[in-house]
Amino acid sequence: MSAGETIIAVRAQPGARRDEIVGLRDGVLVARVSAPALEGRANQALCRLIARALGIRRSQVSILRGERARDKLIRVEGVDRDYIGDTFGPAG
Repeated sequence: MSAGETIIAVRAQPGARRDEIVGLRDGVLVARVSAPALEGRANQALCRLIARALGIRRSQVSILRGERARDKLIRVEGVDRDYIGDTFGPAG
């Protein structure tokens, strides 16, 4: 992992009523997106949601693992772990 890069575990819930970050559960970020889990639409919506919540560009957020699963590893570039923790709440 390079400087300015953070990896976070995310549990995605596609097909929700609205896009929202639910919070951290046991150190895993839980996020809901309205896009269906079809042709990568939910993944794109998830990356946009995380980028918007952190105030960064969409291109700074990418999926490392779990493109076809609900549990994912997401790479966030240019943001440190403390900022992510402050934004989404303490890991619990």
